[in-house]
Amino acid sequence: MQKSSFWKAGHTPTLLSAFFYFDLSFMVWVILGPLAVQIAADIGLTPAQKGLMVATPLLAGALLRIVMGVLVDHLQPKKAGAIGQLIVMAGMLWAWLGDLHHYHSMLVLGIILGVAGAAFSVALPLASRWYPPEHQGMALGIAGAGNSGTALAALFAPSLALAFGWQDVFGLCLIPLGIAFAVYLIFAKDAPSAPPPKSLVAYLQVLKDRDAWWFMFFYSVTFGGFSGLASSLTIYFNGQYGLSPVTAGYFTAACVFAGSMVRPFGGRLADRIGGIKTLSIMYMLAAGFLLIASVGLPSATLAALVFVLAMLSLGTGNGAVFQLVPQRFRKEIGVMTGLVGMAGGIGGFYLASSLGYSKQLTGSYQGGLIVFAALAIVALLGLTFVKNRWRTTWGSAAMTSAKI
Repeated sequence: MQKSSFWKAGHTPTLLSAFFYFDLSFMVWVILGPLAVQIAADIGLTPAQKGLMVATPLLAGALLRIVMGVLVDHLQPKKAGAIGQLIVMAGMLWAWLGDLHHYHSMLVLGIILGVAGAAFSVALPLASRWYPPEHQGMALGIAGAGNSGTALAALFAPSLALAFGWQDVFGLCLIPLGIAFAVYLIFAKDAPSAPPPKSLVAYLQVLKDRDAWWFMFFYSVTFGGFSGLASSLTIYFNGQYGLSPVTAGYFTAACVFAGSMVRPFGGRLADRIGGIKTLSIMYMLAAGFLLIASVGLPSATLAALVFVLAMLSLGTGNGAVFQLVPQRFRKEIGVMTGLVGMAGGIGGFYLASSLGYSKQLTGSYQGGLIVFAALAIVALLGLTFVKNRWRTTWGSAAMTSAKI
């Protein structure tokens, strides 16, 4: 199918507005990671506390994605997203003007930032509902490329903190957040074909379907790896190689940018060759690169190269998972986006916190990276187990025009 047919198939202003909203939401969702070195030096945090601080927004965002997924189907995506953005901007205002020089205050801020992470449950249904099955991978890949906001945080936050102080960075974030909010209100529109809202009990019925659990697990590895590394790599490059916070942020931004920008490619590749095949290849590559990184490479540049390759694999896998989800759960896309997104956030929380604890207990990040590489291998085995059933039931040519 020609590329032009995609741009005629849905609503481009909504798609791009969803991307912009998602992008800046993710920027503030992981903002504590790039700032962690400076915050930890200022208020005195252990490696484990640093790990938990940067992991808290990931866990909060994971749990709040369920709430936001329910709101999406009851209030429509646009209204749910507007509410979420107002909460985040209010939280950033408090972070800018309040007293954050305590570990527990940083954890509270992490919970508030979780609302920004829940933007996932809005942006993807907002875009998905405008596009037919054969374009789901591309549409959700573009909207999901808002992951690139994590690269913006790593690129700019450490240098801004050096110039103005880390707490003033939260106030500066209100400027792009306000612009994104205005763009969202003006250009985003709800699709006319939205499914009718259901009761909360009806939403939870989807958990009785084993495929829902498989998708949650698969995404906990792909997006969990991406978000966990995005939140932790600044700390990693600083602790492992002694890079300054600003230089570590630049290295992190390169890794994160690679993983986020490739997500549309992952969706497009899945549209062409099938989500199962794409995802299988990506799990093998991600596991291999994470194992290589775990040995402790001799230079920061070489480590950055390996992490870029790992993030490319994970980012492509993110796009592939969400090429498959709308084919299987078209009518429940709102709640499934919330559930699958929740699992991805939990995977990120596990990776970020385990790296901190691994460093504190053993003096090395190796254990955390090895375990997550093993999870990628388990996911590959699980995908091998279900692929024949998927391709002969809901993924058969008689059921969908998309390649599975």
